[in-house]
Amino acid sequence: MTEVSSLTGRLLVATPALADPNFERAVVLLLDHDEEGSLGVVLNRPTPVGVGDILDGWAELAGDPGVVFQGGPVSLDSALGVAVVPGDGDGGAPLGWRRVHGAIGLVDLEAPPELLAPAVGSLRIFAGYAGWGPGQLEDELAEGAWYVVESEPGDVSSPLPGRLWREVLRRQRGELAMVATYPDDPSLN
Repeated sequence: MTEVSSLTGRLLVATPALADPNFERAVVLLLDHDEEGSLGVVLNRPTPVGVGDILDGWAELAGDPGVVFQGGPVSLDSALGVAVVPGDGDGGAPLGWRRVHGAIGLVDLEAPPELLAPAVGSLRIFAGYAGWGPGQLEDELAEGAWYVVESEPGDVSSPLPGRLWREVLRRQRGELAMVATYPDDPSLN
């Protein structure tokens, strides 16, 4: 088996050619990527369900829109919290938060929200996640299903998640930025 270079903390941006409806124009933050597989959350799939409807104590920490996001097609009955903790990390990670990449980390939703409240800059709650078995994501990358780009802390808390696919592509260099202008329905051109 070949060595897997970790993509943890990076974004997978669905190419226009990706045919899976679960990931059409999806922007996925990879929370874990190694030889055992990959796990991430779709950042741009808000649901109509308010965070307070399922996790009342966390509602005040959730950024706008204050709804639960569909993190992916796997385990839709489970919740993941992803939060940005600003700062340079000199004070260490707050209790109930585990760094994934830079200022982005996972929240222990079993912990009391007041433990994290002073440290959290923004929080998103995801129902479900996107998962790939060993080598599966690498195969999809080789097939051209995803663009891999750097994440920014603001991607997690974008107040306009419906625009995130275009915004992430637009900030890239070269030809990749042009993909942001790809029409929703190319047959109408």
